[in-house]
Amino acid sequence: MALVIKDRIKETTTTTGTGDVSLGGADATFDTFSSCMSNSDTTYYAIVHTTYNTDEWEVGLGTYNSSTNALARTTVLAGSNGTSAVNFSAGDKNIFITFPAD
Repeated sequence: MALVIKDRIKETTTTTGTGDVSLGGADATFDTFSSCMSNSDTTYYAIVHTTYNTDEWEVGLGTYNSSTNALARTTVLAGSNGTSAVNFSAGDKNIFITFPAD
């Protein structure tokens, strides 16, 4: 169980709601979370809805689950819903490793 910070890790997801985020594969020229993380590792993440004019985004600390290839949103640091988990609507979202500003 390590804190992982890695460049160029970005996947898409169609996950909705406030629960764990199912990781749907890397964008072209990026790597997957599974390429650098083991079960129960943590990382800082950002999720951004890609639909035009949909203000849904979140930055937090997440925990990776290798058996489900999902990221649990352990601690929300900031987002379009303050410091509470965003209830993501349908549509594509990008999720990536980042280092929060605060």
